[in-house]
Amino acid sequence: QVQLVESGGGLVQPGGSLRLSCAASGRFFGIYNMRWYRQAPGKQRELVAAITNAGSSNYADSVKGRFTISRDNAENTVYLQMNSLKPEDTAVYSCNADITPITGLGYPVTYWGQGTQVAVSA
Repeated sequence: QVQLVESGGGLVQPGGSLRLSCAASGRFFGIYNMRWYRQAPGKQRELVAAITNAGSSNYADSVKGRFTISRDNAENTVYLQMNSLKPEDTAVYSCNADITPITGLGYPVTYWGQGTQVAVSA
């Protein structure tokens, strides 16, 4: 029911910037809680940033001060602005939508995008 499409990944030098976008379907995007995850080869997937339907955000310690998550409810889109990129930021970045607030179910309901590759190297 909910489709997520990420874009904006690519190759960038250390210290550079990228802006990732995640476009979501659905009439109730403003109620979704949205998250960005990342996963590097051979490593566990980790939560990078999250933003609630009320606009509150939080970040992994490794990206605080460098990354900013935001949302535009009129366009059904969540963004991840990434500045001062480091080689260790290299990973596939995936968008996650938690639609539990609108399901009325007794368990979490989430959807994933296919991911976009970010590579940081000189």
